[in-house]
Amino acid sequence: MFDWLMWFTRMDNSKPLALVLFFGAFCGVLIYVFSSKRRAERLESYKYIPLLDDAPRQPDTASASDRSQTRKVMDNE
Repeated sequence: MFDWLMWFTRMDNSKPLALVLFFGAFCGVLIYVFSSKRRAERLESYKYIPLLDDAPRQPDTASASDRSQTRKVMDNE
């Protein structure tokens, strides 16, 4: 009944099977990522995120809590 399990526990049999399964999963991910043109462009644009500089923060766009904390720090100095 469990002869297939004994067959699978041998390394000679399980390594090629695992290779085929993982290669199939890898190909599936590639097909998913690059099948849609919009999805491919969106994912390709993510590679530039670490190189983007942060936009300088404008003082007039700060929230009221940020202003009060800044004022507290200035008063304590």
